[in-house]
Amino acid sequence: MAGEKHAPVTVVGLGAMGAALAEAFIRAGHPTTVWNRSPAKAARLVEKGAAHEAAVEAAVRASPLIVTCLTTYDVTRRCLGPAVEALAGRTLVTLNSGTPQGAREMAGWTAEHGAGFLDGAVMSVPEAVGAPDTLLLYGGDDATFGDHAAALRALGGDTVHLGAEPDSAALYDSALGGILLPTLLGFLQGVALVTARGRPASSLAPYAAAWLEKIGAILPALAEEVDTGEYGDPASSVGIFHDGIESLVRDSASEEGASIDVAWLAPVQDLLRRAIADGHRDQSISVLVELLRRPGRTA
Repeated sequence: MAGEKHAPVTVVGLGAMGAALAEAFIRAGHPTTVWNRSPAKAARLVEKGAAHEAAVEAAVRASPLIVTCLTTYDVTRRCLGPAVEALAGRTLVTLNSGTPQGAREMAGWTAEHGAGFLDGAVMSVPEAVGAPDTLLLYGGDDATFGDHAAALRALGGDTVHLGAEPDSAALYDSALGGILLPTLLGFLQGVALVTARGRPASSLAPYAAAWLEKIGAILPALAEEVDTGEYGDPASSVGIFHDGIESLVRDSASEEGASIDVAWLAPVQDLLRRAIADGHRDQSISVLVELLRRPGRTA
């Protein structure tokens, strides 16, 4: 008989991430049932020890913990439609993309069908699922999380419960997701500049990584400035960033042989110009959060 640490679990949705979740549960010793709209995707997991159910209702009934990894909340509801009666008394964990509003709506839908609910976010790639340092965020009822925390830690050692609000994970996932693309674009712009001079992109990568570590080190101080509303003693002022980006745009466009497209920086320039027009030149760059909280203003 399985103990609490090896409670049965069902994984619904076997794309790259869903399959990785199922494999992590199997490796950790959890009796694992899987279901997918395309049954062929279950074959490899069955070879590793999973049980496959062709009907989603049977898959849901197989375990007290149901983990879904589908594209959206809407798709999750559609896939679970035939199994709504089976959800009663079980816990549903959604690990899909979506908005905080979508998570709240999903929580309401789950409650209507008598099930507990946790919404989560896997903050890594499928290959990292199950690793000791892989971060997963969850939001939802404290007791529900406590009941299943041991099983959920099979998916990543850095498992964090953000509180009882069911949209907490989606909120932080959206906030962190907004950081990714601008960061990558900044790196790729640098790569474009370096490679235009005949140097390999790999020559920039180690310096960029070290630079990002230094940026990461100052984030707690910027967050403290925002939390206190104290922007008047800057390590880096709005004016420094404004002048720097004006120079960056000018020099990137004029660098001989480069002709780097920096048009994606235009909204950033506009934000900094608005901040200076509002009198923030000598304040910390963290003051920009005040402009971001009131979008659409023009200087």
